[in-house]
Amino acid sequence: MARFPDNEIISLVSKAPRFDLAESVGPSVRLSELVDMAFGEDADFSLDYGTAAGSPALRQEIANEHGVDADDVVVTVGGAHALFLIAFTLCQAGDEAVVAEPVFPLARNALAAVGATTRALPLGFDTGYRIDLDALRKLLSPKTKVLSLASPQNPSGVAIPAQTLREIVAMLAEHAPNAWLVIDETYREAAYGDDAAAPGAAGLGDRVISVSSLSKCHGSAGLRIGWAITRDAALRQALVTAKFSTVISCSPVDEALALAVFRQRDRIIGERRKLLAQNLQLTENWVSRHAGHIEWVRPDAGALCCMRLRRELFDAPAVERFYAALARYSTRVAPGPWFGDDPLVFRLGFGLPTLTQLAIALECVSVALMEAAKAADALLIR
Repeated sequence: MARFPDNEIISLVSKAPRFDLAESVGPSVRLSELVDMAFGEDADFSLDYGTAAGSPALRQEIANEHGVDADDVVVTVGGAHALFLIAFTLCQAGDEAVVAEPVFPLARNALAAVGATTRALPLGFDTGYRIDLDALRKLLSPKTKVLSLASPQNPSGVAIPAQTLREIVAMLAEHAPNAWLVIDETYREAAYGDDAAAPGAAGLGDRVISVSSLSKCHGSAGLRIGWAITRDAALRQALVTAKFSTVISCSPVDEALALAVFRQRDRIIGERRKLLAQNLQLTENWVSRHAGHIEWVRPDAGALCCMRLRRELFDAPAVERFYAALARYSTRVAPGPWFGDDPLVFRLGFGLPTLTQLAIALECVSVALMEAAKAADALLIR
């Protein structure tokens, strides 16, 4: 019987350390920012069931942002629920699914839990987590039912160029005509400062499914509101039926608050993009000062990036010392193995702390690096 595998990433929803650089979100929206707009002055709100597809008004707001029709949108209990419903609907035991890795583990787990045979498309630190189209082509076959990608990726924050996505759509049509391209775009709008967000993927083709949520860019993870967008009416109805059969509907309270988030999205996203730009610059400066110990892949968007301990300094015991030192300073990063990456790699989330908090947290990482590096080869951190 299929089971969801354990993964230490579940620790992110338990007690947090003082400096949590393992998180991949930005500052959370406060309930007080939304209540008046969501419920009005008297908050006379009927706690009925919601609709299986999701609130029509909320679906329209989502559709407006993605250039699709409201009927193309299915509202889900967070993006992870959308990924599960897609896997459950499209894959049967023995079907093949290709997953780009490293990956947010719940995306892979959803496919494995329904019995799909997952084939990994490896993305590497040394190649900047860019997709190798030739390697992808070799993994595809008429048995492929799903190709699961994320753009920007989690854990790296690297985006897939629009031209590459178009080439992938054409490749699927030729080599895996039964496959659906699933693109998790949760971080798409988490651009830096005045940078433009990448265009959405929903318009790439009829066999493309876009998944996103309010958790990352909109500071509203606690609402548990996500969505799947598909232009295929039969698939959309199947997803609605699967949603009804698992959770019936989303909470109408969450949907009303989500609608208020969308109606303040320019302010909410704008504030977070400004913070992301400041924190990214601080992080980039910090990496430059510590180039003797670590290297990184600069992200394209999102509140996260991948860093790698230098192999010549960090053997396996040194990696263990690094994490032990971080724990002593009540600081946490996300180890690469959570995502199927090299043990020398870790995900660093720079979007949650204030600029001052991030500076202090990075100094804790600096000390941990110094303490952990092999004594014979350790370099002074300046």
